[in-house]
Amino acid sequence: MPSYDTLIIGGGHNGLVNAAYLARAGKKVLVLEKRHLVGGAAVTEEIYPGFKFTEFSYVVSLLRPEIVRDLNLPAHGLEILPLPSTFTPMLNGDYIAFWDDHEETHNEIARHSRKDADAYDEYGRLMYHMAKAVRPIIGMIPPDPTSLSPNDLRGMLKMGMHMRGLGEEKFYQLFKLMTMSSGDYLDEWFETDALKGTKAASGIIGTFMGPRSPGTAYVLLHHYMGEIDGAFRAWGFAKGGTGGISNSIANAARSFGAEIRCNAGVAHVIVKNGRAVGVALDNGDEIYANVIVSSLDPKRTFLKLIDEKELPNDFVNDIKRYKTRGSSGKVNLALDALPNFTAIPKKEMVMQTLRGAISISPSVEYLERAYDDAKYGNFSQRPYMDMIIPSLIDPGMAPPGKHVMSIFVQYAPYNLNGGWNNEQRDAFGDAVIDTLSQFAPNLKEIILHRQVLTPWDIEQITGLTEGNIFAGELALHQLFFLRPSPQWANYRTPLHNFYQCGSGTHPGGGIMGAGGRLAAMEILKDSK
Repeated sequence: MPSYDTLIIGGGHNGLVNAAYLARAGKKVLVLEKRHLVGGAAVTEEIYPGFKFTEFSYVVSLLRPEIVRDLNLPAHGLEILPLPSTFTPMLNGDYIAFWDDHEETHNEIARHSRKDADAYDEYGRLMYHMAKAVRPIIGMIPPDPTSLSPNDLRGMLKMGMHMRGLGEEKFYQLFKLMTMSSGDYLDEWFETDALKGTKAASGIIGTFMGPRSPGTAYVLLHHYMGEIDGAFRAWGFAKGGTGGISNSIANAARSFGAEIRCNAGVAHVIVKNGRAVGVALDNGDEIYANVIVSSLDPKRTFLKLIDEKELPNDFVNDIKRYKTRGSSGKVNLALDALPNFTAIPKKEMVMQTLRGAISISPSVEYLERAYDDAKYGNFSQRPYMDMIIPSLIDPGMAPPGKHVMSIFVQYAPYNLNGGWNNEQRDAFGDAVIDTLSQFAPNLKEIILHRQVLTPWDIEQITGLTEGNIFAGELALHQLFFLRPSPQWANYRTPLHNFYQCGSGTHPGGGIMGAGGRLAAMEILKDSK
């Protein structure tokens, strides 16, 4: 007899959300996590004594508000600390900044271009409406357009009515965002290089594409859909780092009766007569359940945990074609003091600026040149970087008087020429520090420790195939009913009793939790 109603492979945030919803519905749930802590890529670890690093994911904006409410996450430890600004130093020594005060941002943009300041308001309104237009799709079970089943037909009708309700102008703008490059789209709105570079950067995060690549405008929109307390485009830092988010979800799941077991890697799924019936652990133990759910990425799930002969050939080929090209790295620094960014003009601005995000994205062309290196199999010598100093937002992240800096880096291709090794990893870290030192000259003097993570490292630690932070690129051909495979975007799989719920499912990556929640709803529907 099965020991559990549901067994979930992987304790990333989607797996934990899935467990919490199923346990809340009265199911006996077990989560199996191969690492010593839960969270997947949303973890906080004390790599050096006293210094806590948000190793992989580092900010939050996409976490679905319905999940926060349904699971009462604040009662389980979730606290989001807003980021007040985004600061971009320019190559000429100037800067551009975006503040949480609308008038202050308008005046800052007007300092560079009155035309852009006026256009920025209209652009903001349009992106707000575009995010609202896409938001219902995020909470929708993707219908199969090739199916004549009543559920799929109803889904397609609902989708069609939603699109029709947008009106001609909004539909046209949404179509442009789904198909254009972020660089070309922003060229239609603005003339200031640093403004366009900073906004275009949101369109390349986690992709192996440049800002001039078609489809990156949607990734830009994807990052506009974040909500904190219902406010669009609100970015924040979780108290305790992103591990604080995962721990709050795990606490909620446990409060509903879910069991979470760490240091329990799954070797393979046990399949009998076309049904998933259990799993075999790395240590040889076997655990059985009525339903098995994988929160791992599609390639690891279907090409590593399951024998290909158990799956249809066309499905296996779809998964093999699914693009998971890792392109991002991470550099985490323990600092003896704060970096001195020479572009910050006034002393009284320093703390306000450093408490926000800092973006090395002075122009679209800068980003495109960084992509050029990666296209030919090299890491960027002058990379795009997005960084925060968590210890200024949450002092508990570092010892008194010390700081941590979290640096997301683009581009670092998984398939590097010659492969990743210690020498290449160090060279990549040096390129990041050298580039950043051009804007903060004291940086090298204040580094106490550094952790450099390549896509290869991310894959080894978290299990994400090729270190892709979205568990699959957010390209147009890998979205909605095509994610991860046609006919199998509704969280079910060709194996009976086997489901998927990770970021490789609709609606995609980021600390969102939507895949875990929607998969749980489908599992509960089937269980009836």
